[in-house]
Amino acid sequence: MKRWNRAWIAVAVALIVPLAQAQSNVRVRGTITAVSADALSVKSRDGRDLTLELPPDVAVAVAKAARFEDIRPGDYVGTTTNAAPDGTLVAVEVHYLAPTVPEGHTQWDLVPGSMMTNAKVGEVQATGKRELMLQYKDGAKKVVVPADAPIVRAVPGTRADLVVGEYVFIGAQAAPDGKLRAPRIQVSKDGVKPPQ
Repeated sequence: MKRWNRAWIAVAVALIVPLAQAQSNVRVRGTITAVSADALSVKSRDGRDLTLELPPDVAVAVAKAARFEDIRPGDYVGTTTNAAPDGTLVAVEVHYLAPTVPEGHTQWDLVPGSMMTNAKVGEVQATGKRELMLQYKDGAKKVVVPADAPIVRAVPGTRADLVVGEYVFIGAQAAPDGKLRAPRIQVSKDGVKPPQ
């Protein structure tokens, strides 16, 4: 009996691993052009017309503006940054993160040469030059946040928030045949866009 159990486990792993490897993650940014019960059409920021499958349990979040003054030590945030000539990291945007998002400092594709830092806020300097000290498992980064950098929270939304003309940021899943699936979508509302 134990041999059968091991054999089934081996078969299950052999089937599941290729399926997991078969999909890759793709970031989609753009404007909604059409919505149906099971699909979302988007004009991407680079001008492509994309269609993404909407699963029945798609998670929708709406962008809501936040203020620098509301950021507190212990908050978990992500920030896209560019390096100034002197090496100082300058925020292009700051957004609050769910605790399930991995922390770290890595390359990002929002703007050329940008980096993404996902980390807990250690210190907040709100007077004079606005700065955040961000701490993550393998290090820490000091980030200057200009007054014009958008600061956004994602709050729960519904499919009704997926409206033609609104802007979306989607961590899509791409199948080998090129089909895109959107398990989670962040969408603009009242003029506030997902900034990342």
